[in-house]
Amino acid sequence: MIAKIAVSAAPYWIDKPYDYLIPERLQDAARPGMRVMVPFARGNRLCEGIILSVVEDNGAQLQKLKAVERLLDDAALLTEDQIKLALFLRDRFFCTLYEAVKAILPAGLWFDQQGKRRAKDKSLSMLRLAVSQEEATDALHAKSRRAPQQAQILELLCSFEALPLPDVLRHTGAGRTVVQALEKQGLVERYEREVFRRPELFSGDIQPLPVLNAAQQRVYEGIRALSDQNKASAALLFGVTGSGKTSVYVHLIRTQLEKGRSSILLVPEIALTPQMLQTFSSYFGDEIAVLHSSLSIGERYDEWKRIRSGNARVVIGTRSAVFAPVRDLGLVIIDEEQDDSYKSENSPRYHTRDVAKYLCVQADCLLLLGSATPDVVSRYYAQIGRYSYFVLPERYNDMMLPDVRIVDMKRELRRGNTGDISVPLQEEIACNIEKGEQSILFLNRRGAHKLISCGSCGYTYKCPRCSVSLTYHSSNRRLICHYCGYSQWVDPKCPDCGGELRRLGSGTQHVVEQLQELFPGVEVLRVDADTVAPVGSHKQLFDRFREDKIPLMVGTQMVTKGLNFENVTLVGVLNADQSLYAGDYRAGERSFSLMTQVIGRSGRGQKPGRAIIQTFTPDNQIICQAAAQDYEAFYAGELELRRLQNAPPFSQLFSISCSGLSEELVRQTARYIADWLHNAIESLRGVSIMGPAPLSVVKVNNRYRYRVNIACLDAVPMRRMIAQIVIACSVDKRFRGVSVFADNDPTE
Repeated sequence: MIAKIAVSAAPYWIDKPYDYLIPERLQDAARPGMRVMVPFARGNRLCEGIILSVVEDNGAQLQKLKAVERLLDDAALLTEDQIKLALFLRDRFFCTLYEAVKAILPAGLWFDQQGKRRAKDKSLSMLRLAVSQEEATDALHAKSRRAPQQAQILELLCSFEALPLPDVLRHTGAGRTVVQALEKQGLVERYEREVFRRPELFSGDIQPLPVLNAAQQRVYEGIRALSDQNKASAALLFGVTGSGKTSVYVHLIRTQLEKGRSSILLVPEIALTPQMLQTFSSYFGDEIAVLHSSLSIGERYDEWKRIRSGNARVVIGTRSAVFAPVRDLGLVIIDEEQDDSYKSENSPRYHTRDVAKYLCVQADCLLLLGSATPDVVSRYYAQIGRYSYFVLPERYNDMMLPDVRIVDMKRELRRGNTGDISVPLQEEIACNIEKGEQSILFLNRRGAHKLISCGSCGYTYKCPRCSVSLTYHSSNRRLICHYCGYSQWVDPKCPDCGGELRRLGSGTQHVVEQLQELFPGVEVLRVDADTVAPVGSHKQLFDRFREDKIPLMVGTQMVTKGLNFENVTLVGVLNADQSLYAGDYRAGERSFSLMTQVIGRSGRGQKPGRAIIQTFTPDNQIICQAAAQDYEAFYAGELELRRLQNAPPFSQLFSISCSGLSEELVRQTARYIADWLHNAIESLRGVSIMGPAPLSVVKVNNRYRYRVNIACLDAVPMRRMIAQIVIACSVDKRFRGVSVFADNDPTE
């Protein structure tokens, strides 16, 4: 027997299934989907592999093959369908088979440097009667005087089928020797019961499903009819913020459960997961499983086991939850489908939407994309009929969208207000504080100040490892690089000329300080990467904001999506211009989406909401469209701009990135790639090569980064060409020391 094995040590340029002989002693146990240890390369260094298939051989090649050393698993970890998924990831996203497998399986299944699995199965010692209840009753009466603790244990077990051993010992005060004595007498027996480490979920009674209004009911019935066709399909649900998309999701998932099928619901941010879990577990109880990176390794591994066994048929999680091993998949929902966090930045560089499409094709089921600001490509596919299209145009129960006001910060400067909080926003915040209502301020920059500069010579602090300025954090009075983590103290004077240092460009820390000066004694909660890490969870911060009714919350994009606080009636968008002019064709779309989403956090209860957008360009078309919550006008203008740029959806984008310690060598490699592609595409139509060019941040952690972008109409031959040039550069000795990798539709 021969096993075709994906080997972990094989880099991309030699990655393929390798043939290994299965020794006779392992032939009965070896199965596709199991991990093995195999000798690899000339040195026969032992490394991990995973069996993709097992075939019979006529014996002609057996003498030349190396043999599998040992099996690492007792049973197959990957099903046949998951092996096919790994092959799809390899072909589509320029990764190795083993990288694809590591993305599919939970981290707890992998081994540490000592060769031990990172997560072990957890079990609990249980105690139960080994005789009938009548015999146990007779025995406890006989023991009540000479062995009272044994009698207590027997009496307790007569009332319960089985109890955890620690509970028995704690309740009776007995020691383990007492239990051992009862075991020797054959009166009780111990056994191990598997238990699951689980995140905290709703523990009350199961609630009835939410009542749908007329618009929600129409959308639900239309999507359900599409799903009932039991064939691969996709739909886009466009619903304004607060329109009740979640209630539609709940009814659709219940329908799938009634049909005996499973569902996956994906959300973009870990911050949204606790709120989603609270909602969905109140309707579905233990049918829920959750997968995201904030869980411990043990929790994530146990949730994976519950899903794989079929005990959990509703999976809620972030990007990687798309790989959950569900049985009988019937529905995949991607909420806030436009969000960039659905794109993986590490190999395999997949987009969750592409993986979900593949899964739905394999399972003949429905993919539902939901958003208040759909991705322009998704909206275009709905327009041309590739996706079915459903709309929730109004908020639930006729609640009004927030009243939005644009404030010109140039006028504020002329009035002498040099702070980040405009006078109109100050007045609205003061009004909210007086009425006991809450406010959210959004600024997509953490830290205190973007940079510190000398007023005399213009000196600024730069990261020695990256081509960016250091950000000042007032909490520890240090300058920090947000790319590599380098930090240093601030000098009392300019290190170049001895002049005075000025702090420029505010972050969330500085905004909090300004609010505390403007509103003394009023608590301000800050939510960004710096405050979430010490607490360990977004949930704790958001629970505090809701339960303690903290008047003000300042945050980065963590506060823009999916959150539902009924007492929030004011939202402020600070420095709305900063993301508009990034060197990326999606800059306008991202800015519109963030502004629209955060404005939608206001007025979600019974009280009307307001929002203020602060900007230096009040006439900017995208800002005006976000203020009006007019997605269709934004989409029409953006689509025409994409057509002129030949950007998606009118082309498919690829990138080939090069990084290394020598900028000149990296530039030469990128130039070679561009020249090679120009020569290779002569036979192809509709292909344009852009670059090479440095990335917006050219140096990160001492590595220089250059990129070649490719826009094309037909992705299949282009993908083959890109794979060829990546492999060619990886084995070319001229480019030794340069890492080359490819990506589909890069986000940077």
